[in-house]
Amino acid sequence: MLKSIYLKMKLDNKLLKLKKIISRMDSVIIAFSGGLDSTFLLKVTAAQLPGNRVLAVTADSAVFPKPELLFSRSFARSLGIRHRIIRTRALENKKFVSNSLNRCYFCKYELFSKLKKIALKSKLKFVVDASNISDKKDFRPGNKAKEELRIRSPLQEAGLNKNDIRRLSKKLKLPTWNKPALACLASRIPYGRQINLKTLERIEKAETCLTRLGFKQVRVRDYGDLCRIEVSKEEVPRLIEKHNLISEVFKNLGYRHLTVDLEGYRTGSLNPA
Repeated sequence: MLKSIYLKMKLDNKLLKLKKIISRMDSVIIAFSGGLDSTFLLKVTAAQLPGNRVLAVTADSAVFPKPELLFSRSFARSLGIRHRIIRTRALENKKFVSNSLNRCYFCKYELFSKLKKIALKSKLKFVVDASNISDKKDFRPGNKAKEELRIRSPLQEAGLNKNDIRRLSKKLKLPTWNKPALACLASRIPYGRQINLKTLERIEKAETCLTRLGFKQVRVRDYGDLCRIEVSKEEVPRLIEKHNLISEVFKNLGYRHLTVDLEGYRTGSLNPA
């Protein structure tokens, strides 16, 4: 009982700290993907700052699943927040396409550079993203771009982790409170293998097949004519039960061999140890 009260107080204090951080910023552009973290950040920001001091910007790129664009637009509208969709061109950057270990740096640098220009033109003081404390545990080369361009991360500054954000999102009745983790489609391709539009589209179609079958957290890791399917550990038996249907769809997409990761989905499973 005392422990639960303590945890609630600790969470409330983090939320209060976040609100103070945002209020002191005065005006912001939010890199808004439509995922759990950025949706929560936008919701809190909309309650702290006047609408003319907040701009949500979503990137339209081949490396991001298309349904997120629709959600981002409708959610920002529901809050009365200005929203822009900008085009990013990661596939035109040879350094990104070559898929080196610092691939994310080039994508993030392009996005944040564009947001900085919009902020300057719109006379908004800060560009912020929705990185949280949990993200520090993973390999994230994009953080270097954040540091170089002085992008702030209010959720990290407030000490919020992924579980905190889910709990607070549920309390705020946000539709994303139990939304699966999102990541760019390029993260499904092992480092060193070139990234191209055809492969990204195939991955998106394969993952769409799995989500339509009711699997919540999915990843299709692409190795050419072989793929490795990841779903949450408790859903692996059901995945195997539906192997005939899944095999038919995936083979039509060009995968000759299908494997299942028995350890289940985990963040950054293609990252170096």
